[in-house]
Amino acid sequence: MSPNLDSPVQTQMAVPLFNSLLSGEYHGKRRMEGKPTGRRRVFVQTETGCVLGMELDRSDNAHTVKRRLQLALNVPTEESSLTFGDMVLKNDLSAIRNDSPLLLTRNLLHRSSSTPCLSPTGRDIQQRDQSGPIEILGHSISFARTRQLVKEIVKAMKIGVDPIPVHSGLGGAYYFRNSRGESVAIVKPTDEEPFAPNNPKGFVGKALGQPGLKRSVRVGETGFREVAAYLLDYDHFANVPPTALVKITHSIFNVNDGVSGNKPHNKKLVSKIASFQQFIPHDFDASDHGTSSFPVTDVHRIGILDIRIFNTDRHAGNLLVRKLDGVGRFDQVELIPIDHGLCLPESLEDPYFEWIHWPQASIPFSEDELEYIENLDPIRDSDMLRSELPMIREACLRVLVLCTIFLKEAAAFGLYLAEIGEMMSREFRGGEEEPSELEVVCIEAKKLLAEREILSPKAEAGDDEFQFDIDCEEAAEFGYAPKMATEDFVVRAPFHFGFLGCSGRNPLSKLEESIEEEEEYEGEEEEGRFVGFRQGEKISTASKLSMSLKNISLGEKNPTHLKFPGSKLENGYLASSSSGHRSANEQLPPSPSFVKLADMNDEEWFLFLEKFQELLYPAFAKRKSVTIGQKQRQRLGTSCQF
Repeated sequence: MSPNLDSPVQTQMAVPLFNSLLSGEYHGKRRMEGKPTGRRRVFVQTETGCVLGMELDRSDNAHTVKRRLQLALNVPTEESSLTFGDMVLKNDLSAIRNDSPLLLTRNLLHRSSSTPCLSPTGRDIQQRDQSGPIEILGHSISFARTRQLVKEIVKAMKIGVDPIPVHSGLGGAYYFRNSRGESVAIVKPTDEEPFAPNNPKGFVGKALGQPGLKRSVRVGETGFREVAAYLLDYDHFANVPPTALVKITHSIFNVNDGVSGNKPHNKKLVSKIASFQQFIPHDFDASDHGTSSFPVTDVHRIGILDIRIFNTDRHAGNLLVRKLDGVGRFDQVELIPIDHGLCLPESLEDPYFEWIHWPQASIPFSEDELEYIENLDPIRDSDMLRSELPMIREACLRVLVLCTIFLKEAAAFGLYLAEIGEMMSREFRGGEEEPSELEVVCIEAKKLLAEREILSPKAEAGDDEFQFDIDCEEAAEFGYAPKMATEDFVVRAPFHFGFLGCSGRNPLSKLEESIEEEEEYEGEEEEGRFVGFRQGEKISTASKLSMSLKNISLGEKNPTHLKFPGSKLENGYLASSSSGHRSANEQLPPSPSFVKLADMNDEEWFLFLEKFQELLYPAFAKRKSVTIGQKQRQRLGTSCQF
C-alpha cells in the first residue's frame, strides 16, 4: 500500500552492517574514478525520508530508478513521479549530474497510511547502498573544510563516539563529535524538519516537497538553502560557517512509527539527506548581549548577505557571538551567522531582519563594502548555484537575482543598510499586511509588462508556461519556471543591466531632477508610495497601484518571525524553538503573496527586470526623502564599536 501524504509514516533504511560502513570512507568522487563516461551517482529520496544511493549509466531511465528503489527498500513505486528540482523526470535522465538528489513523490489519490520502507530480501542484497557513513553531495573546492571534518567524525565513530541530539528547536538536529568528544558539526536531516514525516518533536503531518513552515519554502528543502548561503558568501565575507549537503548514516536519527508519530524502541541504522555545518564554538548569541558593541563591519556584512538571499528569519538567536582574545581586543567580539534554511523563498514575502533597528545599520557602507556589492553578479551567482546545487528551483534563483539587483542599485544610490531592509519589509496598517516598497515596485513593473503585452502585436497565447505540479492542496502557491541560461540572457535581453558591467547604476537613474517636479497627491501619506517613470514619462504609481491592488486578497497574518514563546537556545543553535507540539494543520497562518516571479517565461522575466530597474530610482528617492523628513529615529543603543 502507499504512504499517506497527511500522516507521519515509518521510514527505515536498509543498510549494510555498520562495521562495513566504517571500513570504507566513501566520499563520492573516488567511487566514480575509472568508470565509463556517463556513469553518475545519485541519491534517491522518497517523500517519507527513505534514501538510497545508486549508480546510473546511459541506459537508465526513471522506470529503472524506481525499480531499483522498490527492490532495495521494498517501497511501492506505482503511480509515482521522480522529480529533480522543478523537473519531472521521464525516460531521459541526461540532465542529472553526479551527486544529485532526486525525490520520489506519490500521486495524491494513491496514498495510504501503511509502512512504506521494509527490509529487503536476500535476493535484493545487490541493490543495497554500499557507501560509507558520510557522503558529501558535490565536489566544490568550497567543501575542503567539510571533508576534513567528515574524516574526523568517521574516525570518532569508529571508536564509539556517538553524536548528541539537540533538544531545542522545531526540527531534528544532532551534534557530531571528533575523537576528543568535541562537537565539530551540526547535522539537520531534511526529513526531520518541522512538519516533515520524521520530525522528532511532534511537528509532523506533511510529506517532503509540500509547503512548510514558510509556504514559500517546501518541507525538506531547507538543507540546500543552508548550503546556498555558504556558497554565496564569497571570500567568507559574512563569516558563514562551512556547510554542505550530505548523505549520512547512523542509528541516532529519528524514525517515526506509523501514523501515530511514536518513535520505535529499537534504534536501527538509517540513512538521511542532511545539511552538515561546522560547529563554531562561541560565547553566546545576539539575544544575550548588548548590540551596541557589535562591530559595524560584521553587521553590515551579514546584512548584505541577508538582503541578497532574502532571509525571512534573521533573528538574534541565529547570530552567534564570539569574544576575541588577544592584546588590545578587550571586549571585542565577532558575529557568526547560522541557520539560513529559510532564505531564498520561491516568492517574495515578509523577511525578518533583526539588525534593521540596530544603530550600526544606519551607518553608511564603507568603501570596501561598496566595492564588494558593486562586484556582485547575480547571473554568475545563479549559474554557480545551478552547478553546485542542481536541485534548486528557478523561482529561488529569481528571488536571488531580483534582490541582488535591488541591493546593488540601492547601495549605489546611497541608501543605508537599514533603509534597504525597511524597503523590503512589510507593515501592518489597520490590521492588514501591506506590500513592502520592494513588492510595490515589482507589482508596478508587472503591470507595465502586462500593458506592453496588450499593446504588442507579437504577444502570443502559446507563450504561457505550465505550472509545476506539487501534488498537494497548496499547489497553486508555487509556479514552475524553466531554467534560464546565461547565453540566453546575453542573446535575448534587449537591454543592459547595471550589474553586468558592475556600473551600479542604470542610465535612467539620471532622472533625479524630475522627482522634484512630481505633484503631491492629497491624502497620500504612506511611506510605501512613490512615483515611477517610463522612458521619461511620468506615471502616477500611487493611483495605478490603488487599482491594481484592489482585487488582492489579504489573508491572515503571521508574526514577524519564527520565534515561539518558551523557546530556549542550546549552544546558540536552532533558536526558533518551542517546547510544545504543533501539527502541520496548526502552523502559523501564511503571509499573503502579493507578487510572484515564477509565472513569467524567460523573455517576460528579462523585460520585467528592465521595468523593475526603471522604477527603482524614484522609489529610492522617495525613501530618502522620507528618511530625511523624520527628525528623530528610534535607536536601540547609544554607541557603536567601529
